[in-house]
Amino acid sequence: MATVLDVAKRAGVSPMTVSRVVNSSGPVSPKLRTRVEKALKETGYVPNSVARNLRTKRTDTIGLVMPDITNPFFTHVVRGVEGAARDAGLLLLLTNTDQRPDEEARVVSMLLQRQVDGMLAIPAGTCAETARLCKDAGVPLVIVDRRPETPGSIDVVRADSEGGAYELGKLLASLGHRYVAAITGPAYVPTAVDRAAGFSQAVQEEGLPPPIILHGDFSLESGHEMTMELMKLDPRPTAVFAANNFLAIGTQHAVEELGLRVPEDVALVGLDDLPADMVTFPFLTVAAQPAEEMGRRAVALLLKRIKEPGAPPEEILLPTELTIRRSSGDPLPV
Repeated sequence: MATVLDVAKRAGVSPMTVSRVVNSSGPVSPKLRTRVEKALKETGYVPNSVARNLRTKRTDTIGLVMPDITNPFFTHVVRGVEGAARDAGLLLLLTNTDQRPDEEARVVSMLLQRQVDGMLAIPAGTCAETARLCKDAGVPLVIVDRRPETPGSIDVVRADSEGGAYELGKLLASLGHRYVAAITGPAYVPTAVDRAAGFSQAVQEEGLPPPIILHGDFSLESGHEMTMELMKLDPRPTAVFAANNFLAIGTQHAVEELGLRVPEDVALVGLDDLPADMVTFPFLTVAAQPAEEMGRRAVALLLKRIKEPGAPPEEILLPTELTIRRSSGDPLPV
């Protein structure tokens, strides 16, 4: 591999001049810069980032811990993170926890051992252990798509999913539904609790009885299982709120398996939209979170935290967008 000395010899300049051009670390005349840049191309010189990072004590890498890489919502979050990281000249290290808190602790430790400059995490449960590990290592952390147990204790970028669930509850009530249910994720995940709470608040404000709330996993299989349980009730709910896109798909499969129809027999609404290339035609009524924007904003906040470690923690709360489609159905007959 070509060295700085090789480039300097080809350009007819000193090694210091080459270093200034490569690292943008000092004044170089336009004429000399052009000669050095030409020599860099001709020699195929590749800067030694390891040596540079040893000097700066930076690795130019950030870690992203996510719970389920198969979920299209999280894939779009990753897309936003990766784009923002690339624009900032950072390398992204991505890990997947399969929604297991024990696996999350393991991969966070691995990323910290690789001396990432900062960490983004979508916790599988609470964010307490990940926050502790990062604090002990002195590595900045931004939580994405989750509410911390203690507000104002850590940097957060999330959408107002509780508000989105509230809007969906109001919608179903306005359509005449009186007996409704919510299926959501584990009770130890704050986001799962928030979404059920927002939905419940909305329907009870309309004078309806409290909705049936079932907790499972944020998965298609869990959505199917919980919906089958709901459909055994007498009377059964006329509408179901699914707290994420996988739960909504599981609900639709269960309803169809029982010979029922959405929305004619059971209205269905959910959090998070599905990409257009995954469905034959848009069908599901949703309160969609701005996934890519969340990813981009999280990287921006992490870079700010790296630059200003002593600044107070911030929480960025983004709005959801209500999109009404066929799955919520028409108003029920009075």
